[in-house]
Amino acid sequence: MIKARTALAGTHFDMGNWACAEGAIAAGCNFVAGYPITPASEVANYMAKRLPQVGGIFLQTEDEIAAICSVIGASWAGCRALTVTSGPGISLMQENIGFAVSTETPIVIIDVQRLGPSTGVPSIGMAGDIVQVARGSHGDYQIIALCPESPQEMFDLTIRAFNIAETYRVPVFLMADGFIGHMREQIIIPPADQIDLVERRVPTVADPMKRQDFLDIGVAPMPVFGKGLQAHVTSSCHDEHGMRNLTEPAVMHRYVMNPIQKILTHRDQIVEVREDYVNADLVLVTYGTVSRSARAAARLARNQGLRVGTLRLITCWPFPEEAIRKAASRVNNLLVLENNSGQLYPYIRAEAAHASRVEFLGPQFLGQIHDPNAILEKVKEMLA
Repeated sequence: MIKARTALAGTHFDMGNWACAEGAIAAGCNFVAGYPITPASEVANYMAKRLPQVGGIFLQTEDEIAAICSVIGASWAGCRALTVTSGPGISLMQENIGFAVSTETPIVIIDVQRLGPSTGVPSIGMAGDIVQVARGSHGDYQIIALCPESPQEMFDLTIRAFNIAETYRVPVFLMADGFIGHMREQIIIPPADQIDLVERRVPTVADPMKRQDFLDIGVAPMPVFGKGLQAHVTSSCHDEHGMRNLTEPAVMHRYVMNPIQKILTHRDQIVEVREDYVNADLVLVTYGTVSRSARAAARLARNQGLRVGTLRLITCWPFPEEAIRKAASRVNNLLVLENNSGQLYPYIRAEAAHASRVEFLGPQFLGQIHDPNAILEKVKEMLA
C-alpha cells in the first residue's frame, strides 16, 4: 500500500461533486480529461483549478471520445487517470470502454447521471445509466460499478474506485447522479497518512515475451510506457503477451473469458452490500440516492409496528446475486426501489426465486426522489 500524497484533511460542508474531486486527488489521481456536461461539470471545473496545484494535469478535450482515449493513454503512461461525464458522454465513450476492458486498463469513470434518453433534462438526476455501463459496449465482458448515496461516499468510493482499478487492472465506474452530485452535506476527509492506496504492480522482467502482461485471472502486472519496459497493446484478440492472434480458438476463448473470470473470481473482494433486515417481513432493495428514502421509509414502518428492513447494493456490477439470493431465502417480500423505470429489477427478480413476492416501485415522477410515505403505503399494501 502507498499513502495519499494530498488531502484537504478536516470537516467540510460542500457538494458531492466537490467531494468526488477531492477523493480523486486524495487517491493520487494525477491526470483528468473531460468535456463539460451537466450535472458533472463541477468535478471537471474543480479539477482544472486544483489538479495543477498538486502536480497533476487537467485536459479539456473536444468531446467525450477524446477524453476517454486520453485517460486510457495516460494510464498506460503510469498515471492514475480519471474522466467524468453524464449519460450522453457515456454513450460516446462506449467503444473505448470496450477498449479499456480488452486491454485491461485501470481507469476511473465518474458518471453523474441525469434524466434521459437523449439530451433529456440536464439538471435533473436519475439512475438512468445503470445497465448501460454494464452492457453498452459490444461483446462479452464484466464491469465494476459503485453507487454512492451521499457526498461523503462520493469521496470514499472515489478512492475505493481507484484502488479497485489498480488492484484488478479494470475500468471502474462511480455511478452518482445529479442529486448526490449537487447535494451539500458534511464531508470528513481524514489525514493523508490515514488513506491507504493500492500501488500499481509493474513487471520486473524486461523481455515482453518472457512475462505475462495480459489474460491473467490472478491479475498480471502492468507495464508502464516510458519506464524501460516494452509492451504490445492491441484491442484485437491477443495472447498473454499482447500479440494479435485471430486464428487459435483457445486464444480467442482466453481473450474473452479471462478478463471476465478475473473479476468474478475476486467477486467477494469487490462486491459490497449493506444489510439491515434481521427478522424482517419485507426488505427494501435499493442503491444510490433512493437508499436514503428507503431507510426513512423503513423507520416509518417500524414505528408503526411493521417489520421492514433494507438491503443496499453499494456495488451494482458485478451484480451482487448472492446477496439477493440470501435476502430472498430469509424474507418473503422484496420491494425494489430505483430512480428509473426498473433497470436492475429484472436482475433482482431473477435471483429472488425463493421470495414469494418481488415487486418494483419507481418514484411518482421519474427524476424525483421517492417520498418515504409513498414507499410506506406500498409496504402496507404488500404486507396486508
